[in-house]
Amino acid sequence: MGAGEQPEVDLAEVDVAIVGGGPVGSALASALSGSTVSFARIAGETGVADRPIVLSHGSRLILERLDAWEAVASTPIRTIHISQQGFGRTVMRSSDYGLPALGYVVAYSELVAHLAARTPALPKALTRWEHSDGGVVLHLSGAAGEARMRARLLVLADGGSNRDADRVVDYRQRAIVAEVVAGHLSAGTAWERFTAEGPLALLPFRDRHALVWSVSPGTAESLYGLPEREFLARLSGAFGGRLGEFRSSGPRASFPLSLRRGAVRPSPRVVAIGNAAQVLHPVAGQGLNLGLRDAWELARMLLDVAPEEVGAQRFLARYARGRWLDRHAGIGFTDFLVRMFSNSLPPLAVARGAGLALLDLLPPARHFLARRMIFGARALP
Repeated sequence: MGAGEQPEVDLAEVDVAIVGGGPVGSALASALSGSTVSFARIAGETGVADRPIVLSHGSRLILERLDAWEAVASTPIRTIHISQQGFGRTVMRSSDYGLPALGYVVAYSELVAHLAARTPALPKALTRWEHSDGGVVLHLSGAAGEARMRARLLVLADGGSNRDADRVVDYRQRAIVAEVVAGHLSAGTAWERFTAEGPLALLPFRDRHALVWSVSPGTAESLYGLPEREFLARLSGAFGGRLGEFRSSGPRASFPLSLRRGAVRPSPRVVAIGNAAQVLHPVAGQGLNLGLRDAWELARMLLDVAPEEVGAQRFLARYARGRWLDRHAGIGFTDFLVRMFSNSLPPLAVARGAGLALLDLLPPARHFLARRMIFGARALP
């Protein structure tokens, strides 16, 4: 130890250490709160994006079980209208499934703040970890100095953007996000429009629409810098006139789109959930919903095993098997949509249009797809 350096402080040992300040790690902590499973939630200071995000009805059920839904302000999605430029469209309605809504649009920053407030957090950052007999030792840093913590299981729910991935796909797209006001509100309807450069989603959000527009990097740069009037004209040209004239737009943001899978390599006593395990394209709004199911299933397992089993290899193998279908189906579904619907090749455009029209004519096929978008690959409420 160098001159002036402070020794690491040993913190209390826990069964589960959860790293991350987002909704997935906070949901896991909420699920374990009040149980015999001891845990620590570790979340340093991070900025939170102030943008709308979609929660499926399945995610609402998870939050209700955590007694965390009523305080979340939400705008319901009762109808999803899916189309492409040209021929082909299908419509999904919550009434077809006896549900109050297919999904809900919420402010991400409000969701994060509400879930994070339910359990205390150590204001530290994870710098590294190492394995020891029957556990893992976390090395943490923060304003109060360095610390060590031992846990039976380390759960990475921090996005994992700085860790290795076993698959990375650059979609060569950027998302332009903004809130826009249109001539018609179309309350309760979400619009998913597939264009030659990528999907364009308009989601009902309070008294306006939340826009998520996936385009090429060059187009994104152009759209980002346009005056408001010209930006809205470009949006109208891509979306069409179903909502009337677009009247105004809030501040725009832009971020690159990619697929990252296996963001942390399999490791004893360590598991990744949410965006630390997979980062998806925003098409069909599956990313956060998949992460909340990760947290819920992990919590169910943790509450059902003896303390000595927490983090053991057979425990992690059972979790991986249980999440394999939902995880890979979610990854495969969004990847297929991006590849199939983000081009202007005439033969594919015809095939896409025919597929959407056929889906509209075959309710069983449409219901099969809708239930898995709502509840995940196993379609269990």
